[in-house]
Amino acid sequence: MRQPSLAKSDGCGTSDLVYSQTRKRRNEAGDAANPLMCTPMDTKSPLTSAAPVQPIVEKAALPILAAISFSHLLNDLIQSLLPAIYPLLKAAYNLDFGQIGIITLTFQCTASLLQPLVGYYTDKRPRPFSLVVGMGFTLVGLLTLSQASSYWLLLFAAALVGMGSSVFHPESSRVARMASGGRLGFAQSFFQVGGNAGTAIGPLLAAFIVVPFGQPSIAWFSGVALLAMVVLYRVGRWYQARLELLRSRPRPPEAKALHSRRKITMSITILMLLVFSKNFYTASFTSYFTFYLIDRFQLTVQDAQLHLFIFLFAVAAGTLLGGPAGDRFGRKYVIWFSILGVLPFTLLLPYANLFWTGVLSVIIGMILASAFPAILVYATELVPGRVGVIAGLFFGLSFGMGGLGAAILGQLADVTSIAYVYKICSFLPAIGLLTFFLPHERPKARSS
Repeated sequence: MRQPSLAKSDGCGTSDLVYSQTRKRRNEAGDAANPLMCTPMDTKSPLTSAAPVQPIVEKAALPILAAISFSHLLNDLIQSLLPAIYPLLKAAYNLDFGQIGIITLTFQCTASLLQPLVGYYTDKRPRPFSLVVGMGFTLVGLLTLSQASSYWLLLFAAALVGMGSSVFHPESSRVARMASGGRLGFAQSFFQVGGNAGTAIGPLLAAFIVVPFGQPSIAWFSGVALLAMVVLYRVGRWYQARLELLRSRPRPPEAKALHSRRKITMSITILMLLVFSKNFYTASFTSYFTFYLIDRFQLTVQDAQLHLFIFLFAVAAGTLLGGPAGDRFGRKYVIWFSILGVLPFTLLLPYANLFWTGVLSVIIGMILASAFPAILVYATELVPGRVGVIAGLFFGLSFGMGGLGAAILGQLADVTSIAYVYKICSFLPAIGLLTFFLPHERPKARSS
């Protein structure tokens, strides 16, 4: 009797890995003529112990998740150096807040505009080693930033770092999904928390390295980029081998969307507005929180950057919690809590003293950051089979809104004051009310 294809399930939910191993053992035992059965009578079959299957797959994937998360840490550590040294650049080049915002806008635009295009291309033609090439752009941008002698060179360096990010995020999101073992929220959070940790560590290193030793010391971080390139090369080899394995199997039928095109379009639009709310508000912290603390509480640059580090560390913690919470309770509920639930704390922040400003910044960072893993996984499930496009679109939108927000808020701060900026931004999380109109996710999106 012809054996079923190894690329298919045995009909009982058993994974391809266990299926192929069991078939091999039966062939060696001379029992190849008997098809694999999955009946209650077959209590001694190796297939009855299907529970260990998921841990086996996860153990094989966890090193890849750790590697891609570590690479995300190194990538975002480098990128976070730019806003962390804004006070230094402002003094050295006699910049105003508007010009600071343009630097952020340049970086964010090259990152945001290219990411959906990169994602669209790699959905059709995956390029495992493009991650290394993207980090190469970041390395060149970093070295240019360390030697820049004019405002235009600063903008060019920011654009190069943004290009590196545009390649890194769509492809690394695909790798994280491939290595997830089915726990999509956990994998996305694990991947993103590396980036958040890097974003938090960057200002801390800038405070103790770049501020005392000046702009040329940024070149010292080229070693970080080179380390990331080595790690990403190893990830690329795994990615390439995985693609070859998938190509050797019959192509499975494409997953069908559960909602109409109109509902999907409406839902994606709502999710983009939620990302706008989140990242526009976050831009007020990443670009101007140090200035706010210096202006309102007369802190030193290093003390202000320590407060920024604490905020960014809270963002990393919130990201790590958001994905698993979405797996367990449902993505829509996490989005509700993350965007709208932060509103009371953002409204209080502009009127708090230094102590409570620190406490509120931690609460805001944790709650707000838990939204993005849930939003991204929710969006990829709305549009099956388009991981690169969706990741590129939402990471790109995230960067773009951050850059646009920094530019607009910088101009607003020049016209009014930095404190007024935080009063205006405090109302942005109210956009979270739009979550009400999102459809409920498919039942299998939840994980027990």
